[in-house]
Amino acid sequence: MSAAGTGDEPRRSPKWHARRQEIVDTSARMFARRGYDATGIAELCTANGLGKGAFYHYIGSKEELLVAIHDRVMDEVMASADRVAATQAEPSAQLTLLGDELLEIIARYPDHVWVFLHEFPALSGERSEQFHRRRHEYERRVEVVLQAGVDQDEFRDIDPRLTALGWLGMHNYAYLWLKADGRLTAREVAERFGDIFLHGIVNPDR
Repeated sequence: MSAAGTGDEPRRSPKWHARRQEIVDTSARMFARRGYDATGIAELCTANGLGKGAFYHYIGSKEELLVAIHDRVMDEVMASADRVAATQAEPSAQLTLLGDELLEIIARYPDHVWVFLHEFPALSGERSEQFHRRRHEYERRVEVVLQAGVDQDEFRDIDPRLTALGWLGMHNYAYLWLKADGRLTAREVAERFGDIFLHGIVNPDR
């Protein structure tokens, strides 16, 4: 559930939810190009073709909009982790699948991911705490896969926490250069990342 959810939200119509999501997506593009602090409510209203009253009908506050953008990313990321865990595949296969899913999300929501990685310090109070809880939960899910690989002797005796952070850094910052019309697709990049991460770059025949 979104951190921005309210008690009456489930009673909203599908049309209301669809329009709200359009506003979230348009605003993510605005924040990614101008920055959260530099983008005012008036600019968001103009970009979304709404008056201020109509805008607040869908979004309670500017910070609530930021939460919704973060939730869009985290909901997708956590759902992907659940799908990978459900496969019950070997740890190396799960790690590769996690990378594939993560890069697909980054390629699908580049603006949301930019905002997710750059603007989270603007979240306050419980919203900030929830963001960090969810982020740490995904990190833990990666660590669990790595620890399972060590326990099953598929991976050597690595530090799961440090290795998870390295894996996340490798994948997360692909948003800087991964393009829908780039030389490689997100899936092709994920395959190459998986090979590099699992097998290294040293030539074993040398």
